[in-house]
Amino acid sequence: MWIGMLALAVYIVIKGLSLDKGTVEKIMLNVQQQAVETYLPGVTGENREGDNLISWAMEKAKEQIPVLNSSYDSKEISREDVTTSARIMEENQEFLEARLTEENQEAGPDSSGLEITGGEDSTQEEPVEEEARSTAASQERAPVTDISLEQFQDFNFVLSNFYTVDSTTSITAEQLNAPELVQMDLRMKTGNDQPQILIYHTHSQEEFIDSVPGDTNTTIVGVGAYLTKILKETYGYNVIHVTDTFDIVDGKLDRNQAYNYAQERISQVLEENPSIEVVIDLHRDGVADNQRLVTEVDGKQTAKVMFFNGLSRTKQNGEITYLPNPYIQDNLAFSLQMMLACEKYYPDFARTIYLRGYRYNLHLRPKTLLVECGAQTNTVEEEMNAMEPLADVLNKVLTGT
Repeated sequence: MWIGMLALAVYIVIKGLSLDKGTVEKIMLNVQQQAVETYLPGVTGENREGDNLISWAMEKAKEQIPVLNSSYDSKEISREDVTTSARIMEENQEFLEARLTEENQEAGPDSSGLEITGGEDSTQEEPVEEEARSTAASQERAPVTDISLEQFQDFNFVLSNFYTVDSTTSITAEQLNAPELVQMDLRMKTGNDQPQILIYHTHSQEEFIDSVPGDTNTTIVGVGAYLTKILKETYGYNVIHVTDTFDIVDGKLDRNQAYNYAQERISQVLEENPSIEVVIDLHRDGVADNQRLVTEVDGKQTAKVMFFNGLSRTKQNGEITYLPNPYIQDNLAFSLQMMLACEKYYPDFARTIYLRGYRYNLHLRPKTLLVECGAQTNTVEEEMNAMEPLADVLNKVLTGT
């Protein structure tokens, strides 16, 4: 490539100003593309949107060279803690802005005093058609990294390495007692002769970049069906998968009351099945169209996950009394232990734990988890691949292993 560039330089010197602007731009784009192919070979085979190679290359470079992120991104989002690490900032800067815009209508309660939220996009579920998917989730894994318990005594370490705090809320060391949270016993106590885990989707219409219109198997509902299958067949759990739709009103996408509709239905299921200990609301995130939330697990392209907690408290109004949640500490322990298991066995799989001011139906059970898996820019295959490590870390937390 350097010989070509040298020849190009000589050519430019000889031709001087005789080159028109369009020719120069084409030459420079060609050189830039060769440089990307040489120094960032892992990104040259991916699809790209638009013709702006420079912007695309820089976005890809940021994924592989994190330090570029802090100087190239022009959009910033407010953070509660100024010590938030560069790793969290780089992965979440754009998606948080998109997320906050999407959920902006939830900034305050409606006149009825009910919780409202914005959101994205299932209807009925059909069995997921599986080819011979990898059984890596069922294999014993050796820890890749470990974090000593002593480090959790440092609140700033915990906050900057594992959390992103939304600007609408706040949290203190007393409210986030990490040493207690990581040692809380979350082992499953119910036998699998009765329902143990419930999976549902408040935003059942959420799709992916290659979802097939009308095929729920290629939406977040299909991803939930695969997670259900793994938990049942690989780990032996008794799982209920609720595929009801909560975000379609009068035939149109409407998320304003989705969490309220979901609460009614899921509360009914829990009343009918009091043995259920774990409740998982599975979503996908919404990010900028040029952002990809993907990592590699066992040689496969895998969507990254984010855990999400509501604190029922805002900076402006304090405790939200109409959204009580007696299980906030249990919720925080669950997401933190899931995050730690991800870090230990699947580094780079989990993005962060995002803390926001509202409730998100996390009050339904002590062990309730809201998971954002990938985003609209991920493929269905990447989403399905993420269910294997997610099921594995969930099993590790629920068995205390």
